[in-house]
Amino acid sequence: MPDRVYTGPLLDKLGVKAGSRVLIAGVDDPTFRRLLSERTSDVTDIRPGESAPAGVDLVFLAAGSVEDLARIGELRGAIVPKGAMWVVSRKGRAATLRDVEVMDAGRSFDMIDNKVVAFSETHTSIRLVIPRALRPK
Repeated sequence: MPDRVYTGPLLDKLGVKAGSRVLIAGVDDPTFRRLLSERTSDVTDIRPGESAPAGVDLVFLAAGSVEDLARIGELRGAIVPKGAMWVVSRKGRAATLRDVEVMDAGRSFDMIDNKVVAFSETHTSIRLVIPRALRPK
């Protein structure tokens, strides 16, 4: 994938700050990985069925089907109260998920969508967060 795909501050749009604790669940994009490594060294990869570490700022979850969205529930507990989960999926004619399916899945796990970012030329990402009313006080 050419670097020109990531024109503009992708990591800024995704909220990746220096030193962010990041969990990656299936997102396999070399350019994103390179950019991420320039911003933080605290990156953990997780496979389906593995336990997620607690206290992460951001989760990047690859999803290609409605079944993949069940992982939202598995990974939600890993996120700090003000953290976020980005669901990354194909866009355009190659899309296998609709935005509304991601949003509905998020709501079923007590998360709400509040931002959409073009992840690359071929993928989009939807941010899910824990609603303020459900965050610990």
